[in-house]
Amino acid sequence: MDKRVIFAVAGSGKTQLIIDSLDLKIRSLLITYTDNNYVNLKLRIIRRFGYIPSNIYIYTYFSFMYSFCIKPYFSDDFRIVGINYKPNPNRYAKGNDRYIDNYNRLYSNRIAKFLDIKSALPLIRGRLERYFDILCVDEVQDMGGYDFNFLMALSEANITQLYLGDFYQHTFDTSNDGVVNANLHSDYELYKSRFVQSNFTVDTTTLNKSYRCSITVCDFVTRKLRINIESHKSEPAIVKSINSLDEARSVITDDSIIKLFYREHNKYRCYSSNWGESKGIDKYNDVCVVLNKTTNDLYIKDEMYNLKPTTKNKFYVACTRARRNLYLISETFLAEYKVS
Repeated sequence: MDKRVIFAVAGSGKTQLIIDSLDLKIRSLLITYTDNNYVNLKLRIIRRFGYIPSNIYIYTYFSFMYSFCIKPYFSDDFRIVGINYKPNPNRYAKGNDRYIDNYNRLYSNRIAKFLDIKSALPLIRGRLERYFDILCVDEVQDMGGYDFNFLMALSEANITQLYLGDFYQHTFDTSNDGVVNANLHSDYELYKSRFVQSNFTVDTTTLNKSYRCSITVCDFVTRKLRINIESHKSEPAIVKSINSLDEARSVITDDSIIKLFYREHNKYRCYSSNWGESKGIDKYNDVCVVLNKTTNDLYIKDEMYNLKPTTKNKFYVACTRARRNLYLISETFLAEYKVS
């Protein structure tokens, strides 16, 4: 059976490739991480078929873990009633107390390890083979901790498997637990090698150009962040730093331009979101990325590539939401729009 991981760039048609791979005669399981992408996949499937076909199942990662992996085997014996998304506060807990809280909920960051120690992985692989012909995992770059190991163990199932992700859109982890895969995303080449070790074919060419971003935005990202991204588009766009209060007011009050903040966007009176929360959204034409002091200082010094990896990735996500023009502005220009 074919096992393939495709490394994409932002806006390169990853979701469309998934939709195009679906067939009414093939039993498909789609797993993604963020709620944004889950909704997007559902809408795109309905757009193609007019409904969600009965042979196509879509799960967020943790709904898959709970509904498909836990409930059939453990809900009765352990009376598990849900998931606790906070880490276990008792770092010295042993036995089942390491995995299950006082309300019979599994700690989300240890579900994969729980399945492993309970010898459930062969059962789950068998269940996948019984019900599906293809497993498609989107946003694979966000699988961390024990969950990455779990995913590699699932890959031994005898069904076709297609994993997709953008290494530089790694802004969240499904889970963290101590040093387990703590350095998984520290190096692109080492990350790819983990898939090679699990006998995946690694594809870095199919989705290496963006349909969303202009050549101007792609060039900006490549130069400033040292993240290589090319464009299918030939028309240039505007990438502009806002350096005056009049220009700032014009952009901030324009509700056709989304303002993306590093965090706490709701503290400002404007059409806005946060950098990381914009991931998976593909509806913005013009984007204004707001720079806090740290990012603005590095931007002025032309050293954005020195941002901490998670911050750099979120900035990459924010910039690559733009279908057309990209504006950059220091948050110091937004003082009059801040909620007091």
